[in-house]
Amino acid sequence: MKNILRKLPTFIGVCILMILTSCTTSKSVVSQGVNLSKYKYVAVIDDDTYRMPPELVQYQIQLYDAVEQSGLTLINQYRINELTQSEQSALLLATFGVAVSQEETVITVNFIDFNTDRPLVPCRGAYTTLGISHDADIKGALKRVGEQISKTFK
Repeated sequence: MKNILRKLPTFIGVCILMILTSCTTSKSVVSQGVNLSKYKYVAVIDDDTYRMPPELVQYQIQLYDAVEQSGLTLINQYRINELTQSEQSALLLATFGVAVSQEETVITVNFIDFNTDRPLVPCRGAYTTLGISHDADIKGALKRVGEQISKTFK
C-alpha cells in the first residue's frame, strides 16, 4: 500500500501531462477545389539553411525527411529553372515556420503552387510538455507535422 501511495503523485503528474499534451492541435487544411494528386515535386524554399545554428540543423533534417516521406520528390530550389514546364506545373514550394512558447511548440510547413503562388496546404504540428522539455516539444511537433504531411499527400 505504501508503495502505491508513493507512486501516486508521479502517476497523477503523468496523467495531467498527457491530458495537456493532447490539447494541442495538429492539422492540415487543403484549399477548396485543389487536386493534390497532380503534384509530384516539392522544393523547400529556405534562405537560412546555411546560416542556421548547428544545434538546429538536426531538426531541419527531420523537416526535410517529413516532406520527403510524403511521396513528393524533393527538388533543389536552385534547379527549379531546369525543370520542364510540365514538371513545374506539378511543383509545390514549401516553407517552414517554427513558433516556440511556454505553452507549446508549433511547426508549420506551408505548400504553395509554383506557377500561381497560391497557398494550397498549411500543415501544422503542435506539441507541449508545458516547458518541461524544450527538446521533447520540438520532437513532438516535428512528428506531428510529419504525420499531417503524410496524411495530406498520400
